[in-house]
Amino acid sequence: METPFPPFEPNGPDNTGGRGPRLREISPRLMIPNLITVLAICSGLTGVRMAFEQRFELAVALVLLAAFLDGIDGRVARLLKATSKFGTQMDSLADIVNFGIAPSLVLYSFLLDQARSLGWIAAMMYAVAAGLRLARFNVMAEREIKAVWQADYFLGVPAPAGAMLVLLPVYLGFLGIPQGPVFAYLASLYTVLVGFCLISRLPVWSGKSLGGRIRRDLVLPVLLLLVLYVAFLMSFTWETMTLTALAYLGSLPFSARAWGRRYGAEASVEIDPNSLTETTAE
Repeated sequence: METPFPPFEPNGPDNTGGRGPRLREISPRLMIPNLITVLAICSGLTGVRMAFEQRFELAVALVLLAAFLDGIDGRVARLLKATSKFGTQMDSLADIVNFGIAPSLVLYSFLLDQARSLGWIAAMMYAVAAGLRLARFNVMAEREIKAVWQADYFLGVPAPAGAMLVLLPVYLGFLGIPQGPVFAYLASLYTVLVGFCLISRLPVWSGKSLGGRIRRDLVLPVLLLLVLYVAFLMSFTWETMTLTALAYLGSLPFSARAWGRRYGAEASVEIDPNSLTETTAE
């Protein structure tokens, strides 16, 4: 009498004479980008834990560290020639944690809870907007034919910058701004506005053109400015982060204006309703 179900084979059908599937060895070089991604997730989630424990300065530092690690893992993979589909999918899943969920929960624990339900709605809207922004970015990155302007500009504020911007009320709180209900309601409105910036069609300069060669006479000044910024960041952390966020917000209108001068007269961005990808009509 035959059994109604086939025998359970945890490794799939045995077609190799009982030897099981062959395993291919993987170079440790291929694991480094994924390790950075895992560390980024751990840093972001630990930042949320620190926020729940009222250790907010450490929480914000860990979230910013997670954003930094999540921003360099792809570059490290390309540098080591260790890109893979698995790493791409893992990085996409990590992005929503580090750029969406972790910043919104830290901000809610620090301030937005004073706005009660409105504060939670604002935090939730930002996290959802970050997810939508990342999904749109992934779709655009997979297009075979890309618009010319995509080499230098993002469509909407990128998620890593959004995580840095949405924590601006926390930086201000560390600098001594009173954290009353009025400030909480204003911060809730600001959080929603940052979320809309993420999913907006605002052209934002990506800085990719800086990846080219630097003139020899500018190398030392650039290094000096970088060292100066890091020194201020280590010595006056929250003042530097506040100025950085405000400077980035102030640059958005100039970025859109520069895009309009260079590409606005030649191309317009349209949304394909079937795929939610951006197409260019010239």
